[in-house]
Amino acid sequence: MNSRSGRDTWRNWAGNVAVRPAREARPASVAELADAVRGAAGQGLRVKTVGTGHSFTAIAATDGLLIRPDLLTGIRHIDRRAMTVTVESGTPLKRLNVALAREGLSLTNMGDIMEQTVAGATSTGTHGTGRDSASIAAQIRELELVTADGRVMTCSEKENPDVFAAARIGLGALGVVSAITFAVEPVFLLTAREEPMSFDKVTSEFDALHAENEHFEFYWFPHTGNCNTKRNNRSVGPAAPPGRVSGWIEDEFLSNGLFQVVNSVGRAVPAAVPAIARVSSRALSARTYTDIPYRVFTSPRRVRFMEMEYALPREAAVGALRELKAMVDRSPLRVSFPVEVRTAPADDITLSTASGRETAYIAVHMYKGTPYHAYFTAAERIMTAHGGRPHWGKVHTRDAAYLAGVYPRFGEFTALRDRLDPDRLFGNDYLRRVLGA
Repeated sequence: MNSRSGRDTWRNWAGNVAVRPAREARPASVAELADAVRGAAGQGLRVKTVGTGHSFTAIAATDGLLIRPDLLTGIRHIDRRAMTVTVESGTPLKRLNVALAREGLSLTNMGDIMEQTVAGATSTGTHGTGRDSASIAAQIRELELVTADGRVMTCSEKENPDVFAAARIGLGALGVVSAITFAVEPVFLLTAREEPMSFDKVTSEFDALHAENEHFEFYWFPHTGNCNTKRNNRSVGPAAPPGRVSGWIEDEFLSNGLFQVVNSVGRAVPAAVPAIARVSSRALSARTYTDIPYRVFTSPRRVRFMEMEYALPREAAVGALRELKAMVDRSPLRVSFPVEVRTAPADDITLSTASGRETAYIAVHMYKGTPYHAYFTAAERIMTAHGGRPHWGKVHTRDAAYLAGVYPRFGEFTALRDRLDPDRLFGNDYLRRVLGA
């Protein structure tokens, strides 16, 4: 195992979290990972694992032992009879997606970026949008967990089912995930239909758009009445991916290059933001294309930002979004990033943001380096009034007292944590706030 004294600073992707751990470890096997956990416990060091740092919260921060899982990568096993794939926890989603496609396989649903490690993505509840198919964690069929005493525990619906129910979205609080077994299916084609639509039309027809499409999402551009919608549905083909030039214009030049420029201008001259928003909200034109899932679900995100996302009961989403728009319209806020709206079916994971209820997600963003507290505070006030659950890896101010009120199974999770990690080897300030002492 590669282990060394720390004191190098680790920063997350957004740059808002920085820590200097006492030690770092890069285990290359589950045995080395278990040794690292036992060694840290013996030295009185807290333990956290970091992936690619795409969480905006300090969920992975530690001044103790920081485990980097970049050597715990690759596919362990593909079971074509059970239609599962077992993958090491440090494997980036982008590598998993490419490897599965080569094998003629795919995850059923995924988020819109694929930079994260599989354990980092699932442990924080990363999700895409779906009428019937849920988050990445909901596609887990088994996971391997190194607990605080260095044991390697296998969890599934049949083996340690109480741990399995919670550890699929475990927040790093129950142990270190070393491997994950996902359900997969034969690779399929999706047809994406992207289309501008007015705010009034998309909100008035939201229920129908959700019901009629396997995957529906939209982006509202603050200071305008304009939205961009995306509908992804399975297709018999043939594949018809975006052209190289047109795809580059939409996904790189407009969505990343030009977007970077307009956000930089907006940060320097906030008064220009509404005018910029009116122009940029009309820049993306309607298009339709067909490709394999990860090429449709995901897209590059090179413009850095801060983000808050809340999960609401799906029936509350339109009302909350209209309140958000009214708040922005009457305030002096200048918001250059679109608001993203997605959905998920109810699932059975203890602390999933969609646990036990049909869900819609509303995500607000601000360009990196732009003051965001006033906007996020106002948005959070609206979301919490509707019983919103904050994304575990995105900016929020909620604590255990609030979260216990919006998660019916919250006590089930904390009791399990008390059993698996009574000394809080995997604890940190963030977990103390959201789970309690």
